[in-house]
Amino acid sequence: MVAVSRSKKKDPAVIQALENLLQDVTAGDPSTGMKWTHKSIRRLCRTLRRQGFSIGRTTVRRLLHQRKYCLRTNRKRLAGTHDKDRDRQFRYLVRQRHRYLKHGWPVISVDTKTKELVGNFKNPGRCWRRRERAVLDHDFRRYAVGIGIPYGIYDEGRNAGFVVLGVSHDTAAFAIAAIRQWWLQVGQKHYSKAKRWLIEADGGGSNGSRNWLWKAGLQALADEFQVIIAVSHTPPGASKWNLIDHRMFSLISENWAGEPLESYAVMLKWIQKTRSETGFTCRACLDRGCYPTGGKITEEEKATIHLKPRRVLPKWNYTIWPHKPAPKYWPDKDKC
Repeated sequence: MVAVSRSKKKDPAVIQALENLLQDVTAGDPSTGMKWTHKSIRRLCRTLRRQGFSIGRTTVRRLLHQRKYCLRTNRKRLAGTHDKDRDRQFRYLVRQRHRYLKHGWPVISVDTKTKELVGNFKNPGRCWRRRERAVLDHDFRRYAVGIGIPYGIYDEGRNAGFVVLGVSHDTAAFAIAAIRQWWLQVGQKHYSKAKRWLIEADGGGSNGSRNWLWKAGLQALADEFQVIIAVSHTPPGASKWNLIDHRMFSLISENWAGEPLESYAVMLKWIQKTRSETGFTCRACLDRGCYPTGGKITEEEKATIHLKPRRVLPKWNYTIWPHKPAPKYWPDKDKC
């Protein structure tokens, strides 16, 4: 067996053997030269010993560092779809955002966070405790108190969040009701003179670009508050670039990491206590309204929506104008 020296002098034989092992399992960054491999140090060490080298894991780790290898994890950076107008849409969205913020008009980013089972279940992450906490060994729906559906509204101008915690279904009606609650509790206090809103939303889901129930709900909001609502959607496969994901939802997930969400009150508490070093604050409320799925809109109802497509990529950008006179009521919702 060939012994490998622990001195700074490199053994060319073991280096060549190591490079041969890594040849087909190496990935890297072309701009920095950093490399990584899918093979573990233990496996590399075992294979080198089979080839006759007397080598330990410490030496293998040192040789990998000398060859600019490091530990890496997977990153969600590749989109499953890449629309040809993707970059153009983001440039337009940035221009719209700056224009509205310059005039003091509200710019909100909206989305639904991952649904959570409410109960004594394991929540991913760790937190400081004197003793470990026992939770249920299976995350079965029948053991849950209910399901929590956090719909978020992130106010980009104020760096503030508002979450409506639903208990029914993630539908267009629920999304519209959440935005309405944000305006009544927060928005009209800070933007009382604003006659225009800008909403940044994902391309699918309850607030999707092709969801006519969503557009009909926006028409109801525009009529009730007599505002012009401009909407811009992120392109397909680019929902992670919606500002609410990394400026609000990520902070909430970090704040309640490792804490069982055993009741709606606990969920609301952790959302309301979410803070950041940049001054982010968040409010939250519970919506026990029942929002059934399977709703449809007729062609006659579509015709009543005062929608004006924008010149730039009208499939993702449009404006809802209010009707005059405005309706004098908002329909009540059922309770679950």
